[in-house]
This record gives sequence, structure tokens and C-alpha cells, in this order.
Amino acid sequence: MAKKRRIIIKCRIVYVNCWRPVSQYGGEEKYSLTAVISKDDEETVKELNDAIEQTRNESLDKWGGRVPNSLRYPIHDGDESGNAIYKNSWYVNMKSREKPQIVDRNVKTITDQTELYSGCYARVSCTVYAYSFGPAKGIGLWLGNIQKISDGPAVGGRVSAVDEFTPVPMDDFLQ
Repeated sequence: MAKKRRIIIKCRIVYVNCWRPVSQYGGEEKYSLTAVISKDDEETVKELNDAIEQTRNESLDKWGGRVPNSLRYPIHDGDESGNAIYKNSWYVNMKSREKPQIVDRNVKTITDQTELYSGCYARVSCTVYAYSFGPAKGIGLWLGNIQKISDGPAVGGRVSAVDEFTPVPMDDFLQ
């Protein structure tokens, strides 16, 4: 049986669903996020690829003694996605049935949901695992915990009300 490997990924997080689980395509509700890893961060990419390779090599029994031709891998080339968020990056999707613990750079719990958002920078722990569900075979990533490191440009185009509006005197509003 393959040993599961836990790693920590330095990344920008997008498509963040870490405060409450959501159902994708009518399936089971899960917590999730996408980790965007700069192609310049060779150390993180190497650690992730090494963990994927180790899991693949240790999981042959799960797949009938050989690596399937159609094995699905969790790491994707952002330049091939057509999504500007992933430009010059690799990206991986992570999910979990369990709610991740979310802390700041000083390891203090974050409870304000506006503090962790699509676009901020974080360290995310994940467990690399092999799966075989009917014809679907591959390597996946279970979402662990999240440590927010810094703010970044929000993804999604939402502008804060403070940035969008200016004070309006009541007399001017009614005119």
C-alpha cells in the first residue's frame, strides 16, 4: 500500500471555498481551493513533482501492477489553460471533506472570512494520494491547512465599496 505524503506548497490561492463546503457538479460538498505556483519557484514545483512520482511508484498495486496509460495527474501547466490567472504558473486543485484550519503568518487563527480570499498568498498543506474509482485512475491532493502569508490582488473583479463610492451629502442625493 502506498504511503501518503504530506507537503506544504507556497502559492497564490484562487477559487477559495474554505469557509463552507460546496458541491461541484452535484457531487458531495467539499472544501476546496486551487493553488497557483509560479514557474520560477523551482523548489516547490520539484517537491510537488517528487511527491507525485513517489506516490505513483508506490501505488502500482492499486492499478493492477502498472501505471495506467490514462493516469490523471494533479499538476497542470497554466500557460496551456487559457486562463490569465494561471499565466507563467503551474496549478493544482485540492479538496477535503474536513474544514481546513486557517492561520496567519504568525500562526494565529483567522476567523474573519474577508481575510482569506481568491488572490492572496499562502502556504497550503496537502496530502498526495493515489485513487482508482472505476475507470478514473490518478493522483490527487487532499487539502490540509492554510497559512495566509500576504495579501494579493483579488481575483474575480470585485471592487470594495470604499474604493468604488465617495460620500454623498443627503441634499445632493435628492436633487
